[in-house]
Amino acid sequence: MKSTDLARKERELKRVQKKSEVLARKQSRESRTPGDFINQLHDLFFHDLEKIYNIDSCDEILEILLEMKEDLEEKHWDNVIRKAVRKTKIKEKEEAITLLKELAEVGD
Repeated sequence: MKSTDLARKERELKRVQKKSEVLARKQSRESRTPGDFINQLHDLFFHDLEKIYNIDSCDEILEILLEMKEDLEEKHWDNVIRKAVRKTKIKEKEEAITLLKELAEVGD
C-alpha cells in the first residue's frame, strides 16, 4: 500500500472515532430537548408513504417514549409524538399518533 493510502485510511479512522465520540456525548447528556426525541423517534420508524409499520414491534420506540416521559414535561409529549409522525410524511398520521400515545400510556 502506498503511504497516501495509509494516510487516507488513518484520516478516515480518526473521523469515524471522532463522530462516535460526539454521538456518545450527545446521547449521554442529562436532559434532552423535544427536538432530540423527535429525531430519535423518526430515525426508528420503518415507514413508506402510507404508514409506519414498526410501532408495536420495536422495543426501542417504547424506550424512547419512556425516556421522553421522564425527561420532558407532560405538555411536550403530544407535540413530540405529532412532530415525529409528521416528519415521516405518511398519509395515515392520525392512526400512528393514536398508536404511539397508547404505547406511551401502556409503558407506565
